[in-house]
Amino acid sequence: MKDVYRIAVFQGDGIGPEIMQPTVEILGQLANQNGYNLSFVDYPAGAAHFANTGEALPATSLQGAKDSDAILLSAMGLPSVRYDDGTEISPQIDLRKALNLFAGVRPVRIFPGQKTPLSLPAGREVDFVLIRESTEGLFHTQGCGEVTEEEARETLLITRKTSELLFDFAFNLARDRKEAGRGPGRVTCVDKANVFRAFAFFREIFDETAQQFPDLAREHAYVDAMALWFVQKPWDFDVLVTENMFGDILSDLGAGLMGGLGVAPSADIGLYHAVFQPCHGSAPDIAGQGIANPLAMILSAAMMLEWLGMRHDHASLTTDGVRLREAAEKVIAKGEDLTGDLGGTATTSQAAAAVTAALAAT
Repeated sequence: MKDVYRIAVFQGDGIGPEIMQPTVEILGQLANQNGYNLSFVDYPAGAAHFANTGEALPATSLQGAKDSDAILLSAMGLPSVRYDDGTEISPQIDLRKALNLFAGVRPVRIFPGQKTPLSLPAGREVDFVLIRESTEGLFHTQGCGEVTEEEARETLLITRKTSELLFDFAFNLARDRKEAGRGPGRVTCVDKANVFRAFAFFREIFDETAQQFPDLAREHAYVDAMALWFVQKPWDFDVLVTENMFGDILSDLGAGLMGGLGVAPSADIGLYHAVFQPCHGSAPDIAGQGIANPLAMILSAAMMLEWLGMRHDHASLTTDGVRLREAAEKVIAKGEDLTGDLGGTATTSQAAAAVTAALAAT
């Protein structure tokens, strides 16, 4: 175990700093109470930083992220700040590519008391994880597509090396969930192999990797069918793995099942680094009003603690990650200290305080 865990903090744009502040405070309290040390170091990046300096992700910030044990990143990007080609500033994508964070982990969980647009049958539980490849796919030519007056082209890239890492991660996660009693041990490859040769290649590598995990089940699904099944039978799934763009779209659908992006955490994980951030955007229309929802940011921080604990064999970190997730879930289920996006009237600080209170009660 390490004496100090260095956390690179990117405050983000819009509501980013408002939801990061209470999250860091909660993490600091947990560390002080349970005998480990978290050292938070702020690094500049984002759309506002680009507007002021011409740099979206300075080299020093990237190096700081590389030198850290984990990266905590708040909402980034502003619709009004764009590159000359019209695309938005997105340092989070730059980090994924620079650090080879190939596994975008998007948990989808509906627990008792949580509001959802679904009508769940009695006894049905929704608890699955969507894993989105985060460095290739249709995002490969981000900002470098070919555009003329007559046509536009983007290149989809799927490589064997990254796909093998991705599928190995997915099957290991399914095994961990099975051992923890949270899933049956099944991985679903989501693709469009009936139309695109690239996805047939993707599926072939998935099937090859599956041979290394004979104790786990595997299945295939086309992405359009999966979008339908997310609504019709989301309780059927355990671990799903897919391409970058498909995962980008399905993860928002998964957030919708949970009641909105305000309760949707995420992680982008590689072999040596990991970024933890909420799925939602920077919401500049409500920035500075103190009403932003901090729960997705807090839940992302809980994922960070669990990842650090498992990576460094540090039980207190793992335990606190679970405690923090469960505390946030209790606040969501209770429904009394929720922000406006979830139908409540709480401020950012009130919602965060409710999580702190729920932690203290455990």
